[in-house]
Amino acid sequence: QVQLVESGGGLVQAGGSLRLSCPASGTFFSINAMGWYRQTPGDERELVATVDSGGSTDYGDSVKGRFTINRDNTKSTVYLKMNSLKPEDTAIYHCFARIRPRAWVVSNDYWGQGTQVTVSS
Repeated sequence: QVQLVESGGGLVQAGGSLRLSCPASGTFFSINAMGWYRQTPGDERELVATVDSGGSTDYGDSVKGRFTINRDNTKSTVYLKMNSLKPEDTAIYHCFARIRPRAWVVSNDYWGQGTQVTVSS
């Protein structure tokens, strides 16, 4: 059973920083892409950042230059460092991982429950 559990969310003032973490636990063959999406009530889930197994990254336009994604493959963990936070960054942040459970099984996307990030003005 694969599990993803986010941590590091909280309340921060505008201009501040937070670092989110999300380790993948359980038994699996490999992890391909990992990343973060965010969602606010009534809105679509929005891409924040992704990183593939080779370390190539992609960012949503609203966070470019402020957020940095990285992963530690030895710990099966993805991180998101968020700087210069704005009130509009307030959302629930969900991590995901595209995981191949066994060598002979296709990859599936797994999601965490989310962590709340609130930025006050």
